[in-house]
Amino acid sequence: QVQLVESGGGLVQAGGSLRLSCAASGSIFNAVGMGWHRQAPGKQRELVAQITSGGGTYYAGSVKGRFTISRDNAKNTVYLQMSSLKPEDTALYYCNCWGTSYDYWGQGTQVTVSS
Repeated sequence: QVQLVESGGGLVQAGGSLRLSCAASGSIFNAVGMGWHRQAPGKQRELVAQITSGGGTYYAGSVKGRFTISRDNAKNTVYLQMSSLKPEDTALYYCNCWGTSYDYWGQGTQVTVSS
């Protein structure tokens, strides 16, 4: 089975940067897409960014221009480069991988942005 393990979260000051990584164990060559979601206390989970098998990307309006999603096929890993971080970005970030008949989720990595 496919497992997704996120890493790279931590504490950073406002205006700083972090790069989240999501390493997939098991084959995901046939995945339709991969993405990042986040959930802050008291809020619903929201889509942050996604990348499809064809390389197309999508970003939430709140992060567009600040975050970049990318993949390294050789390492079977998806990344989320986060810049100009704001306290509002504080949340638990989840990696997601989906296909035509499956939907995998990681355990999440915490990102905390201090003001």
